[in-house]
Amino acid sequence: MAILSLTLFPVSATPPSSLFSFNRFSRYHQFAYLSSYSSQTGILRATSRRFAFAIKSKSVATMAANEEFTGNPKRQLEKLFDVSLKLTVPNEPGVAPLVAASQPGKFGDYQCNNAMGLWSIIKGKGTQFKGPPAVGQALMKSLPTSEMVESCSVAGPGFINVVLSAKWMAKSIENMLIDGIDTWAPTLPVKRAVVDFSSPNIAKEMHVGHLRSTIIGDTLARMLEYSKVEVLRRNHVGDWGTQFGMLIEYLFEKFPDTDSVTETAIGDLQAFYKESKSKFDLDPVFKEKAQQAVVRLQGGDPIYRKAWAKICEISRTEFSKVYQRLRVELEEKGESFYNPYIANVIEELNSKGLVEESEGARVIFLEGFNIPLIVVKSDGGFNYASTDLTALWYRLNEEKAEWIIYVTDVGQQQHFNMFFKAARKAGWLPDSDKTYPRVDHVGFGLVLGEDNKRFRTRSSEVVRLVDLLDEAKTRSKTALIERGKDKEWTPEELDQTAEAVGYGAVKYADLKNNRTTNYIFSFDQMLSDKGNTAVYLLYAHARISSIIAKSGKDIDELKKTGKLALDHAEERALGLHLLRFAETVEEACSNLLPSVLCEYLYDLSDRYTTFYSNCQVIGSPEETSRLLLCEATAVVMRKCFHLLGITPVYKI
Repeated sequence: MAILSLTLFPVSATPPSSLFSFNRFSRYHQFAYLSSYSSQTGILRATSRRFAFAIKSKSVATMAANEEFTGNPKRQLEKLFDVSLKLTVPNEPGVAPLVAASQPGKFGDYQCNNAMGLWSIIKGKGTQFKGPPAVGQALMKSLPTSEMVESCSVAGPGFINVVLSAKWMAKSIENMLIDGIDTWAPTLPVKRAVVDFSSPNIAKEMHVGHLRSTIIGDTLARMLEYSKVEVLRRNHVGDWGTQFGMLIEYLFEKFPDTDSVTETAIGDLQAFYKESKSKFDLDPVFKEKAQQAVVRLQGGDPIYRKAWAKICEISRTEFSKVYQRLRVELEEKGESFYNPYIANVIEELNSKGLVEESEGARVIFLEGFNIPLIVVKSDGGFNYASTDLTALWYRLNEEKAEWIIYVTDVGQQQHFNMFFKAARKAGWLPDSDKTYPRVDHVGFGLVLGEDNKRFRTRSSEVVRLVDLLDEAKTRSKTALIERGKDKEWTPEELDQTAEAVGYGAVKYADLKNNRTTNYIFSFDQMLSDKGNTAVYLLYAHARISSIIAKSGKDIDELKKTGKLALDHAEERALGLHLLRFAETVEEACSNLLPSVLCEYLYDLSDRYTTFYSNCQVIGSPEETSRLLLCEATAVVMRKCFHLLGITPVYKI
């Protein structure tokens, strides 16, 4: 019982964010148990030579695994252990292999952690096995032969530790260099997904509050796209509602000839919105006109529709300035797009007996919530819930999305929980939140200033996102000029590098944090070239590029003719980390945590530094092999940068 209790709790009272993954969680449990288990007993070893008894069908399974999961050792090992499980316990077909990466320098490279769980299933069924260690030994003996496995050992209560073949690892990296990093892309159990992100309100400036949704949503979309998922990038802008009555009436007052209205004429959109709101609150006559304008707009009056379209157009021009700087692509389908469908969707919900009258409004009562979900207001108007339910219906039925991901702040969690539950009650979604079609709310915390309060200007105004990005670029450029780069580079090179570093610094400072927490926005920290920052990582990539260039070798030719070896311990450690790229992207996608990829990238840079400090590259007998390892590192870093929306730099 003591052993079982140890495997149920993490060692640390504050486990790292990566523990959201079950497989990573289990590896900490294993460490907790094995730290107290005698290394002199319970260790059963078998090298790859002892697998020679494997039957032909196992070899076929191995080949299939290699073809299906190129560059993903974890998935390939799962295929092998799946065969082993079927051979060892043929009467338990529902048991899935539990394979996890090991801690560096501990317990081999990977572990299969099925033995204890399997023992709890079979121990009362007259099994031949005497306990988890025996189950582990049997699973190991039934493992198909594979060139990827150097050796296996069983430790403690049946943990199977796997050491990968260095030759196989080297060959896998060589193949990636020839065939391209896309051959390492993971495969997810979904073909089409919607990522709903950014979603600013028309007639309001994009501010720092929109930063996280835009950056996180773009990275999730990029990771899914890399994983061969068709992603519908949706910008669910707030372009409909009662506020447009006051905006249109104020536009008519200031600019009677709306055809001539331009972005320059209106000026600051945020100020325009505030002025119209102030007049709406203080002027009863204006307020009445604004309310009538809403009716005319929603009734399709061409003059009011034209004014509405003009306001939307000016807003989009402002939004595009942000998206161009961040290199974010979005397709707008705002609230107005779904408006024609709302009535039919509400009627469908009503026909299923979900909609009830309450205090003049039409609502859906949901178990577990103290308040109902209002789908039609008491005045007959629609609201966020009616629009969001309709958008979900459209995405499921018209766009045929299998996974719909909403990226907003954590403050909206209850709203999403309620309308997701309503959708399940309507039968649109399965009861399990992990079964497809699936919906997820990707919540994120606040951006804080260095005073630990909401990030604002000195005059307590919300910071405009365009201004923030421009300042990041300006500070980056100043730092480069202080290092004399304006004298070494062309003006274009200086500007492009300042932009890549400045914008990349802002993105990475956000993405490296667990998205659910608040983080402090500090230009000084994010633009530092030391520690876990984009600047440090971009410079690390530039240094690798410089090393390859200084060698004078044609790296593309070396890829075709050269051979890579991982004989030195630090070469092997770096190679192993490179090969964990695909499983890392898969984990980041599955858990919707971009910080997992950031952690991988920073660790990769760290491992490369250790390798380069211990292994001479240029002028060594292993120069060709080590240049290829440098190139492989640079290729994986560039793909990480791409997935994070960061532009790599090649000069420092």
